[in-house]
Amino acid sequence: MKIVGKRVRRQRYRWQREQMLNSSAALFRRISVSWLMAPKFKPHRLPPAADASLPLEGSTKRARTVSTHFSIKDAFSTYADYLNALNEKRERVVKASRDVTMNSKKVIFQVHRISKNNREEVLEKAEKDLAAVRDQHISRLVKELQGTDFWKLRRAYSPGVQEYVEAVTFFKFCQTGTLLNLDEINASLLPLSDPSLEPLQINLLDYLLGLADLTGELMRLAIGRISDGEVEFAERICQFVRDIYRELTLVVPFMDDSSDMKTKMETMLQSVVKIENACFSVRVRGSEYIPLLGTGDPSSFLLGVSEVEL
Repeated sequence: MKIVGKRVRRQRYRWQREQMLNSSAALFRRISVSWLMAPKFKPHRLPPAADASLPLEGSTKRARTVSTHFSIKDAFSTYADYLNALNEKRERVVKASRDVTMNSKKVIFQVHRISKNNREEVLEKAEKDLAAVRDQHISRLVKELQGTDFWKLRRAYSPGVQEYVEAVTFFKFCQTGTLLNLDEINASLLPLSDPSLEPLQINLLDYLLGLADLTGELMRLAIGRISDGEVEFAERICQFVRDIYRELTLVVPFMDDSSDMKTKMETMLQSVVKIENACFSVRVRGSEYIPLLGTGDPSSFLLGVSEVEL
């Protein structure tokens, strides 16, 4: 029985395989016949007009590419010319700023020569020098800085403007004992500008930075006046520098670009302390400063200077 069952299964398996092979062969024959009976398509040529249009389209693309290339090249040439002109202007502005700085320092040195005996003479000479700085060097900055260049090139001319502010405020204090404000400085620069163009105006930040430098020069002046016996003048300088430091202490924390100002505030505090210590030493320890307080000794270089009441 087992042998018969195996034979039956084998026969059934052979029959199934033959059926599958027959169906595959029939399908293959049908596909072959349908492919042979399908119509064959001949390649069609484009009409002459269409063939002629192909070179024209290629030439149009090439022309468009060439024109785009030249437009980009022209744009970059324009940018290069603008940057070259701006760099040349920056060099001229830097040169003018250096001249302003150098000549403003000369005015400051001139004012430091002031004393009770030559006050009018020194101030008159310093005023002429300041006018020369304004007319010869500041005017060059005015001609170069027009429109947005005033802000683009600020870093190039800011040191010179700060030094000029320091010189003109220092001169004003020695002349009248008051502070020259920003509006008065800008008003003095208006005649240098063309009425049809926007005038050069010193901005508030440069004014405050120059004012911070002023305190250092006032400290040197106070020490010099004490050595010459002018203690009261040194005390007025001390009070003036205190007022500047107190007011700027309230303003600096609210400034946007205050990195330079914070550094100068530390130097300003040192100047205030030096003036206070000098005035304190003369007032409290006056017996050790007899040459400064007046003496009748013929060998003293301050013979005849009046004594200061202690």
